[in-house]
Amino acid sequence: MLSTGHICREREREKSAKMKYNPRVSSSRRKNRKAHFTAPSSVRRVLMSAPLSSDLRSKYNVRSMPVRKDDEVQVVRGTYKGREGKVVQVYRKKWVIHIERITREKVNGSTVNVGIHPSKVVVTKLRLDKDRKSLLDRKAKGRAAADKDKGTKFTAEDIMQTVD
Repeated sequence: MLSTGHICREREREKSAKMKYNPRVSSSRRKNRKAHFTAPSSVRRVLMSAPLSSDLRSKYNVRSMPVRKDDEVQVVRGTYKGREGKVVQVYRKKWVIHIERITREKVNGSTVNVGIHPSKVVVTKLRLDKDRKSLLDRKAKGRAAADKDKGTKFTAEDIMQTVD
């Protein structure tokens, strides 16, 4: 007799028609959720990246960066859409960032920052230091190398020459 969990997994397998290429990487929802929610702070930093605004993207040739305190961001989704401000705190434990002037009032009258997920904001101004500049340079260099290879097409003769 099949359990309901088994049937659900079968349906999930039918839905996702993507082929798995790396045998060391699990495509199990259960394992991926565990890895996500028990991730250490160093991994959360990278996972809590935000896209750069279009002018920053064209300036640095980088699509996204890990958010840090004192970056200026604009909210692009949710109740606070369109609001801009400086990042006050990156709360990795709760997977959110706190932005200045985005607060709400509690029942007892005190104000608290509203947590916003970094994927729902766009970075409009970066706080640059030497480490961040080197990260931007490294990412841009990798992207330039990928763009250079993108235009080249291989013919059957080219491939056969490398095989021989």
